[in-house]
Parts: sequence; C-alpha cells; structure tokens
Amino acid sequence: MYSTWRAFADAHYYAAPYVSPFYSPCLAERCAPMRGGPNWELLGGWWGISPAIIILIFPLGFRLTCYYYRKAYYRGFWASPPACAVAEPHQKYTGETRFPLILQNLHRYFFYAALLVAGILTYDTVLAFRDEHYEWGHMGLGTLVFLVNIVLIWAYTLSCHSCRHIVGGKLKHFSKHPVRYRMWQWVGKLNARHMQLAWASLVSVALADFYVYLVASGVFDDPVLF
Repeated sequence: MYSTWRAFADAHYYAAPYVSPFYSPCLAERCAPMRGGPNWELLGGWWGISPAIIILIFPLGFRLTCYYYRKAYYRGFWASPPACAVAEPHQKYTGETRFPLILQNLHRYFFYAALLVAGILTYDTVLAFRDEHYEWGHMGLGTLVFLVNIVLIWAYTLSCHSCRHIVGGKLKHFSKHPVRYRMWQWVGKLNARHMQLAWASLVSVALADFYVYLVASGVFDDPVLF
C-alpha cells in the first residue's frame, strides 16, 4: 500500500543529493531536476502520470516472480501446495504451465532488469556522498540509509535462484570450473537466506523512499555527519 501511494504521489521524491529509489532513473521531462543523477528523459511532456509507474514495473516483476514470494502467495492465497498433510483443494494440478502462471517463467529476464536497477541505485548511493550544494566528500544520515539499502538490494538480487543457476548451472564437473564453482558457493550462501533478504530489502527500499519524502517535504533537515 505504501509503495502504491508513493508511486502515484509524483511529489517529494528528490532532496539534494538524495533521490527516491522509486523514482530513479528519472524518465520524464517534468521530473525534478537531479544534478548529476540518472536523468533519462524518455517521456515527453505528454506523459501525465507519475514516472515511477514505469520504473517500478521491473523490481515489482522481479519480486512477484521470485521463488520465495511465489511460495508465500501460492500457499497463503491459493493453498497450492497447502504446506501440510492435507489434500490439495484443486482437482487437477497444472503447475505453471497455463496462463497466467506461465508468466512466472519471465523471472530470469526480470533478474537482468533487477541487476540494472541495482546498478542505478548504486550510482545514486555514490551521489549521496555529496551535500545539498553538490560538493563531494560529505555524508549525511541519508547516506547511511542509502548504504544499508543498496547492500540489502544487492544481497537479495544476487541471492536469486536464477543468479545461482547462471553462475553454476549446466556444469557437470565443478573441478574444471573453479571460479564459477566458487561463485556458485557464494551465491548459495546468500540463497540460503533468500527469504530474510527478500523482506529486509523490501523494508529498506521503502524506508529509503520515506526518508527522502520526509526531507523533501520539509519535515526535517538531513543531519550532516561530516
């Protein structure tokens, strides 16, 4: 609900040098000017709604098709599987072979989009080491908020099952591919915490947006650490 409200709000998403992760990259001409930020003005003045609607398609698609979230809402809303020793409520099990669940197979492609989004948010985090006058070498409380968020975003993205398959899938002999085997082990450790990282990153990205909202709306000034 919070993300929906903020996505349609189309306001208070930039407070120099911070830009809300819901509105980055800027895709519309009428976006608040973000000096040095990822401004990709692909949508002209004809675009009449919040540009965040376009941006959030990709992280939302990534999370909706995520294996952990699938398990959660399959069990919670459809009781498929019921996760206990009772009969299935459905007469015939079709898995993800029919519409709309066949669209879950797009997850591997949403993973690549999620990598791009994480890269952009990393760039935004680097820009957060400036002050409100765009001078480098400064750090505010918002910088810490952004740092925590980007670490959790990367950890969740790289813990994805698709990432694990990409780095270590189709290998018959790990001994012949030591680098990919080591990467597969690292991703496997993250994958074991996929559920925790999914929720932690979901909370952190909302908190990062909320922090920008509070500063941009004038509730308080960003405390400067140095």
